[in-house]
Amino acid sequence: MADPYLIGLAQGAALGAVVGFLLPWPLVGYSLIPLLAFLGALLAVAAVYVIARVGKTLPVTTTILAGIAVGAFMASITSYLTIISGDKLHGIISWLLGRLSLGNWEQLAIVTPYVVVGVVIIWLYARPLNVMQLDEEQAQQLGINVERVKLILLAAATLITAAAVSFVGTIGFVGIIVPHAVRLIWGPDHRSLLPLSTFAGASLLILADTAARSVLPPTEIPVGVITAFLGAPFFLYLLRRKKRSVF
Repeated sequence: MADPYLIGLAQGAALGAVVGFLLPWPLVGYSLIPLLAFLGALLAVAAVYVIARVGKTLPVTTTILAGIAVGAFMASITSYLTIISGDKLHGIISWLLGRLSLGNWEQLAIVTPYVVVGVVIIWLYARPLNVMQLDEEQAQQLGINVERVKLILLAAATLITAAAVSFVGTIGFVGIIVPHAVRLIWGPDHRSLLPLSTFAGASLLILADTAARSVLPPTEIPVGVITAFLGAPFFLYLLRRKKRSVF
């Protein structure tokens, strides 16, 4: 269930971006929209962490539930601001649906260090993640500080996603499609799963962007529409597959 929508990150970024769109142009300009989206994402995840934390532990189920609640709250504010946005509605909708064309090479140079640092941190924790697949309690007994690992990985994933979303908008379902597809094909070993998911995710976005530009020329479909079209059926397939394995 690795998806920024489940921990409120995407909704926080969306709220920050919409606020940026609505600020007076002479005051800030559109250059601050990515920054506000980045800050919104970080604040959303920070709120989820504070709400979900139980003592010194961060239960996964509680984190997801807190993320859904925080995300729904922020999404409601975003919806209201979108309704009253007036002539800025088109730009807001375009950003919320996600477009790779929103970014440029200068922005890519800004995002790359955050992404590289986050990816390297996550890759370095491949072995602890393999152990944690068995059971958190067993992993703790084997000497792994489970809560510390979860906190570091949450921070790294938030950094990567917030940086990317701040420039290209909220593109959903990639975090659901790619890791599970890679896991089904190459297995659950995170030493190969994490690098393959990274490159497969990038490849999926390139293909989705190509389709978005080619399906209805000269109109460009938002990339988020393409990934949602692919991701929703795949998610239903995963649910059905899980149901069969249980029964």
